[in-house]
Amino acid sequence: MSEVDKVTQKAVEEGGILALLYFDIHGSDKDTLIQLATGFVQKVLKENGVIFAKAEIDEPLESEGLFSTSLELKVLTHDVESMAQLCANFCPFSLEVLEPQEFRVPLAHMQDLLMFVASNSHDYKKYILEKVSPPQQQEAYKRNLRNRAEIGKKLLERKKE
Repeated sequence: MSEVDKVTQKAVEEGGILALLYFDIHGSDKDTLIQLATGFVQKVLKENGVIFAKAEIDEPLESEGLFSTSLELKVLTHDVESMAQLCANFCPFSLEVLEPQEFRVPLAHMQDLLMFVASNSHDYKKYILEKVSPPQQQEAYKRNLRNRAEIGKKLLERKKE
């Protein structure tokens, strides 16, 4: 068994996820495209929760003066939250979970994952509403946010009691 296989097995036994993530990359010339793909992998490796990542970059294709390629990234993360954050931050166009075959997620991890999804959804909704809504609707949304903050404070106070 190789060292990578040992690390993967241990990580998966402790809640890690091994997956293939697929990305498309576009650029104005072939060399720049390869550099972008390499830089992309280096950026992924610096993400919290990433144990390792290995990429296979397809030969770039030219169409109307632009180059495109796809990148298959095999990545191992410490846990489901790290994989979710990776997917949210880098937006693969597809993914395939390789390991584990079944998931047992501790309650705290599931709560963190669902809060991450809720928080991201809220941030996107806020951004969209602030950019496309008429001023009256934006003001109503801001009032709702202030009310939400007050409710949150009350819930925290109640929890302390």
